Amino acid sequence: MPRIAIIQKAPAFLDRDKTIAIALDAIRDAAAGGAQLIVFPEAFIAGYPAWIWRLRPGGDMGLCEQLHAALIKSAVSIADDDLAPLCDAAKERGVTVVCGMHERDTASSRGTLYNTAVIIGADGRIRNRHRKLMPTNPERMVWGWGDGSGLKTVDSTCGRIGTLICWENYMPLARYALYAQGVDVYIAPTYDTGERWLATMQHIAREGGCWVLGSGCAFRGSDLPVSFPSRQTLYPNLDEWINAGDSVVVAPGGKIVAGPMHNESGILYADIDPDQVINARRSLDVVGHYARPDIFRVEVKTSPLKAAEFG
Repeated sequence: MPRIAIIQKAPAFLDRDKTIAIALDAIRDAAAGGAQLIVFPEAFIAGYPAWIWRLRPGGDMGLCEQLHAALIKSAVSIADDDLAPLCDAAKERGVTVVCGMHERDTASSRGTLYNTAVIIGADGRIRNRHRKLMPTNPERMVWGWGDGSGLKTVDSTCGRIGTLICWENYMPLARYALYAQGVDVYIAPTYDTGERWLATMQHIAREGGCWVLGSGCAFRGSDLPVSFPSRQTLYPNLDEWINAGDSVVVAPGGKIVAGPMHNESGILYADIDPDQVINARRSLDVVGHYARPDIFRVEVKTSPLKAAEFG
């Protein structure tokens, strides 16, 4: 059976190159552990901006601008081949890699960040780029809105895979877009944690008849560098788990088979059986025999959205 690995480790906050080095070490270790599919958390490169949940709404503008400038500098430009080391590692080890990141728009304004997840195939090519459709609450001051061009599934040795990021997984039609493309392994990089999130992962596994991988962010105050602006003010307790992680693997039908990995760093492994997808959809296939296209219709616009067209 194919083996998957979820990497629940802290990045090097606000440092793209050091975070990519951490990712390369994790890919090496997970591949040595037999993993064919390796998954990183939301915004892993170069760190989920957890501070947005502690800053005063509408205040601390100087600090917000300082931190956003640091995010811009540490963001990924896919066009400039910043992900080449990850692509090379995936090809060298014959593994598929899913990784979350801050992505800088270099096609037009060059001033907008996106919360992006990429799928890198075992051939080293970037097979899909998905930008988070709807940033949540204060995230909207960090990231722009994505479009439907990344709502795709990709074939891999572990089955057909697709990604939705964090609270996108609460968007029924976004989930349906992946179900309608036959997703076998549904990947949810996230900052969310706790019982309600885990229940959501179980619900999706039942609803979609698919394997679900919840890949969570886990880090403590001490994982923020000493140079981090206002670290002492925002995170006075360096031993505090700022986020718990709760990475989890759920089988089709909703049974948790690995995790949740709570308040710890490491790699979560699981062996997944593709036949369980077939068995789960025998009784409930929400885009097949349990669909009613004569009553309900979903239209998904997958064309990239552009601010300007030049003839």
